[in-house]
Amino acid sequence: MRKIGVIGGGSSYTPELLEGLLARREVLKVTEVVLADINAERLEILGALGTRMAEKAGASVRIRTTLNPAEAVEGASFVITQFRAGGMAARIRDEKLGLRHNLIGQETTGVGGFAKALRTIPILLSVAREMEKSAPGGWLINFTNPAGIITEAALKHSSVPVIGLCNIPIGYVMAAAKELQADPATIRLDSVGLNHLSWVRGLTAGGMDRFAEFREAVAREFEEEGKPSGREMARWTRYHGLVPNYYLQYYYCTQLMLEELRAKPKTRGEEVVEVERTLFEKYRDPNLREKPKELEKRGGAFYSTAAINLIESLLTDKRDVQVVNVRNNGTVPELPPEVAIEVPCEIRKEGPVPLPQRPLEPEIRGLLQVVKAYEELTVEAGAKGDRRAATLALSVHPLVRRIDLVEKLVDEVLDENREFLPAFAGSRHEVR
Repeated sequence: MRKIGVIGGGSSYTPELLEGLLARREVLKVTEVVLADINAERLEILGALGTRMAEKAGASVRIRTTLNPAEAVEGASFVITQFRAGGMAARIRDEKLGLRHNLIGQETTGVGGFAKALRTIPILLSVAREMEKSAPGGWLINFTNPAGIITEAALKHSSVPVIGLCNIPIGYVMAAAKELQADPATIRLDSVGLNHLSWVRGLTAGGMDRFAEFREAVAREFEEEGKPSGREMARWTRYHGLVPNYYLQYYYCTQLMLEELRAKPKTRGEEVVEVERTLFEKYRDPNLREKPKELEKRGGAFYSTAAINLIESLLTDKRDVQVVNVRNNGTVPELPPEVAIEVPCEIRKEGPVPLPQRPLEPEIRGLLQVVKAYEELTVEAGAKGDRRAATLALSVHPLVRRIDLVEKLVDEVLDENREFLPAFAGSRHEVR
């Protein structure tokens, strides 16, 4: 008997997660999946679809839904968090907040990622506290963005064992396997950094160094986007000799990215609203018994694969290597020991063990340290309702860093999100 709770079970990604859980139900020994969300309509649709998927798979796995997160957490061996505090409306608001001030409007970095983190940290910590009470020994697997910051909040402010996940590292593994015509199980990434701020410094396939081929394939992919930012990212990929995480384009090509975002008729959040409308129309179909192909347009490729691989390796003591978000503990000595980092780890039954890392190259060390300082301050702000920490966080972020603007930005973030931030009540202007 094994129960898995999903906080944010109303997500459009849920069918992909369920597909993976059902496909590997025997090795995972899962008997119940409980989907928790605050959106009753979405839950009803996804619960019914999940039940049909289980029936088609011939699986004796119960798919249950609840509006009470505590029910999903109680007795769970694994709790997967994939919720979006404030829904898509808050994401769109975050994106437009940045653009309104001539800043990058993006959901996981800059002022948009900052607002999302502040909304999310209190909810994530409430889930962690519930796990401490009713799911002792259970693992918290966090997908909720910004994943590194949210994982660090749980590491610092709870006692639950937590691992942060992102689909980008496994996406690199799968892309390399395809490009190099290799078995994905033989691909090893030499990767270092933070979630959405990392670099691949080497890659082997079947024990052979194939990094140069992979790096050139990534550079070509950037070029094929046909955008000025893509061409610039390709140039820097070749010049640095490293493969940058996709999100580094916001740092390396800030002005180009800002121009491209401004030229789009809709923000990404507004585009996703339309994609999800189509998806949920599909999900409602009583004849649908599998994940629809349209889900690929939502993004998040290999999300389910990353989650199921991790859970299976924890359960079976597989000791394979996966790139996950964990406590630093000296793995990257240039960063504080208590912070979250994203590096390759050997996955054992007792948890991930980070692989040793060589010193950071100077060309990546500075940016990594500055963004980590922003993340540390954001965790402190979100966990404690600390306006001073919030203001300092934005003042050091490379995509903001305007002392004449940061207090106004903090005011606007707190005003727009006050229903999610009771700990900040009365803090407006307090540092002026």
